Amino acid sequence: MKLYNKIKWVLGILMVFILILATNLIDRNNFIRVKDSVVTIYEDRLIASDLVFKIFKSVNKKEVALKLLDTSFFHQKNQAVNDDIHNLISRFELTKLTPEEQTIFKNLKSNFETLKSVERNFIASNFTEKSNQENIIININKNLDDLSTIQLNEGNKQMSIGKRAVSSVELFTQIEICLLIILAIIIQIIVMYKPK
Repeated sequence: MKLYNKIKWVLGILMVFILILATNLIDRNNFIRVKDSVVTIYEDRLIASDLVFKIFKSVNKKEVALKLLDTSFFHQKNQAVNDDIHNLISRFELTKLTPEEQTIFKNLKSNFETLKSVERNFIASNFTEKSNQENIIININKNLDDLSTIQLNEGNKQMSIGKRAVSSVELFTQIEICLLIILAIIIQIIVMYKPK
């Protein structure tokens, strides 16, 4: 094999190698984006949405007990419900929060602390001083509703990111196949071509 032929072979193989490497790096980046998107949807949106729902259920128990003036609830179950809500809020705090979410979450924590304080006064007054518990519960429910809406919106954004990344992978895969075919033809021409 002449030096010229060896150079042609080396250049042909090198072109294929560089093309495959470049598309592989692009595909790898897109797969990382898809993986991050899926992890974010699960950890920061689905789990957060579940936590919001559980907090809502616990607050709902308090609201029902207040409307029915269920003194046994406030004496026996209220502290356990408060502890559950506190634990759920602590778990929610560990998720990745958007700036808007942080503001609403801060309001939720503040409203919850206010509610606990008002409930203590309500119990101490022998259930005569309702104060503004109902308004605080309405505010908490509004906070939870806003947080739930954010979970849906952010989950939708992450799905869009994942879809775009998957589309990019599909596009680059098709381009890679076309370029490999073209390179195979070019390599065949280089190998078969005999200069005069």
